Amino acid sequence: MTSLHELLARHVPTDDKEREDLARMRAFATELERPFSRTQEWGHFTGSAVVVDPAGERVAMVHHGKLHRWLQPGGHAEEADGGSMEATALREAREETGCRVRLHASAPRPLDVDIHTIPARKDQPEHLHLDVRYLVVAENPEALAHDPGESSGAQWLTWDEALARADEAPLRRLMEKARAAVRAG
Repeated sequence: MTSLHELLARHVPTDDKEREDLARMRAFATELERPFSRTQEWGHFTGSAVVVDPAGERVAMVHHGKLHRWLQPGGHAEEADGGSMEATALREAREETGCRVRLHASAPRPLDVDIHTIPARKDQPEHLHLDVRYLVVAENPEALAHDPGESSGAQWLTWDEALARADEAPLRRLMEKARAAVRAG
């Protein structure tokens, strides 16, 4: 298994925001005693996935229950993931879409990294998600279903529809990278 340090060391960012986030993530990976633990209230590493159908023509997005936005599936690392960001992204994609998923054969691993702020809620202070993102393929796209505990819906969208729902630059960057990787290989 690739360590978090090795994973971040080999990632090549594509814009200034991703470059800055990657530098911060590399520092956090070294400094944090428990980089995957939610007990670190100010921030922790998470994993997410752009889920595509086998033909690479559609992308699954979920309507996040707490953030009320259309996003890629993703979330917190769990102990069972064994510190593998790939395992976290795959598990989250399975849980949030109901599909069997596998890593895309030729896409970079990870595809993208991003640091974003999660707003405070009554039981949690504002904190950072240090998100490591992958491209995955749904082997059974007809099984798409949302997890009511996580989202209020899940849909297959064309690339143009997904980009239209991407309401911030890092999410658009992720979707553009995913589309390019699918078309390349």
